[in-house]
Parts: sequence; structure tokens; C-alpha cells
Amino acid sequence: MSFLEHLEELRWHLIRASLAVFAMAIIAFIYHNIIFDKIILAPKDPSFFTNRMLCRLGDLVNVAKLCINSKPLEIINISMAGQFTTHIVVSLLAGLIVAFPYVFWEFWRFMRPALYDKERKYARGAVVYSSLLFLLGILFGFFIIAPLSVNFLGSYSVSQEVVNRINLRSYISTVTTVTLAGGITFELPVVVYFLTKAGLITPDFLRRYRKHAVVIILVLAAIITPPDVFSQVLVFIPLIILYEVSIWISARIKKKQDAEFGIDDEPEPPSPPKPDPEPEPEPDGPVEGKTTSEEAGEEEPSSPYGAEMTGEGAYDEAEEGAEEEKKQEEEKDTEKKEEKKKPPEDQDNE
Repeated sequence: MSFLEHLEELRWHLIRASLAVFAMAIIAFIYHNIIFDKIILAPKDPSFFTNRMLCRLGDLVNVAKLCINSKPLEIINISMAGQFTTHIVVSLLAGLIVAFPYVFWEFWRFMRPALYDKERKYARGAVVYSSLLFLLGILFGFFIIAPLSVNFLGSYSVSQEVVNRINLRSYISTVTTVTLAGGITFELPVVVYFLTKAGLITPDFLRRYRKHAVVIILVLAAIITPPDVFSQVLVFIPLIILYEVSIWISARIKKKQDAEFGIDDEPEPPSPPKPDPEPEPEPDGPVEGKTTSEEAGEEEPSSPYGAEMTGEGAYDEAEEGAEEEKKQEEEKDTEKKEEKKKPPEDQDNE
């Protein structure tokens, strides 16, 4: 297809995804009592599941601070159209969350023709896994992060003279933000899967920077949760588990890729060093195939200093002869110098 035909195809996928979100948003708008009373406003109620479980845990371990949201939070509206606009925004967010599997499937249908057969095989089930992880993240954010955030931010006070009257938009913004943040964060294994397939990251890279990832996760937990240690630990534990799962997924993908291309990750053991060859012993007698000069009847090479001088002996004799000649020349030079020093009378007498 041409570029414009690709744009046309993408446009229809976006239209179908938008219609699905809009349809779910209409249903959420109609059943606003369930959306607001049973879901959105539930984390501030003492009867909420998480609040009740933490209160029971606090009673067992004798820690009263674990009993959160014991007093219902009072929420007010200060804008004329505040409740109506909030109703529309919450309905759209609910429609997006419910229709997320279909929206992801539409995008997958658009990208699938561009993949090879092997890539389609490996990406099979991506829609299902992505949807499950997103919904798990939404549930984690709603049941864990949202009650803790509401308890900390709603009960925090700089002075006893200041009474908290929480605005409806502020409350909705806090709950929806932490809930969607949980859903997006739980997509980490899917992101690691595709990045490993693209060759951008490796399991060794994830293991090497594990300490850095721990610091980043702690910072992320501090951002999306109230600034207390208990909430950060509750968010940190599942996130670090997701990171370890991502390393395992990346290692499996890398192993399959290496098996396809015939790459062995395990290096071959180094070969042992070869021993030095032992010197051959010199034979005591004459070597076979060789004869001495006497056996062959050949005469030894003659030397200018003697008929029997060869090798090192000839060299020593030559040096001694050169030294004797040098001494004789030096003696002659000294005699000539002495003759020159004598007075002419002595020379005449001589």
C-alpha cells in the first residue's frame, strides 16, 4: 500500500477504537451511581476492603497506624459545573479502562501485517498479556495505592486550626492518577519483551543495572504514593518483582534468538598450555649416517699458525701472534726515540 493508504487504514482503526471507548463511556455515564458510590468514592470509606484488612492487621500486630481512613473524608464542590464536568471525565476514563483490550487489539491489527512470520509467532498472545497486566496494575493502584494516598493527603494538616475540605476535582484527580499509574507501570514486562526483540536491551544489561533500577523504582514509588515508608514499601515490592520477571522474559527471548542463529552463549573452555618439548639427549657415540674426518680419511683444515690448529685453538694462537708483533713494533719505536735523544757527540763516537 502507498503512504496515503496506510494513513487511511490507521484512521479506520482509530475510529473503531474511539467508538469502543465512547460506547463504554456512555454506559459508565448512565450507571454513574455505581461508578461514583461503589468505585471512585469507595477508597475514602472505612468499609472499603483495603481499609478493613489493614485495620485487622493493625489489631493483630498492635499497630494503630495501620487502621487508615477510619473517619470518612468530607468532599465538597465549589464550582457550578464541577460535578457535571467531573461526571463526563470519569465516564471517559472508565470507558478507556474497560475498552483497553479492544483498543490495543486494534493497534495490533494495524501493526501485524508489517511483521514477519517468526515475529508474529513470538508476539502471539501480546494482546491478552498486555490487557491482563494493565488490569492487574489498575487493581493494584485502586486497592493499594489509592486508599493510602487518600488517607495520608486527606488527614495531613499543618495546623489544628486548618480544616480539610477536599475539592471533588482534587479527589478525583488523585484517585485516577495513581490508578492509571499502576496500570501503566505493570506494562513493564511487555515493554521489555519488545525491546529485547528489537535488540535494544539484553538480560545482561538489565542485570548490570539492577542497582540503578532499584533506585529508580524507589523514586517512582515515592512519586506515586504518599511520603511515608509503609506506602512506598507496598508499591516497591510488586515493582521490583516485575523487574525480575522482565529479566527472566528478556533472558528467554535472547536464548531463543541465539538458538535460531546458532550462537552459543557459553564460551569454550581454554585449551591447556602445551608442554615445552624436552631436549633430545646427545648421543655418546658417533651418529649413524655421519663419519668423523679420521674415519672418512679427510685431512683437517690447515691453519697459518700450525698444521693442526683449528677451531678455538687456532683463534687463540692468532691472537698471541698479533700481540707479539705489536710488542716488537713498540720496542723498535722506543729504540728510535732513544737514539734521537742522544747528543751528537755520542752518535759520532758510535
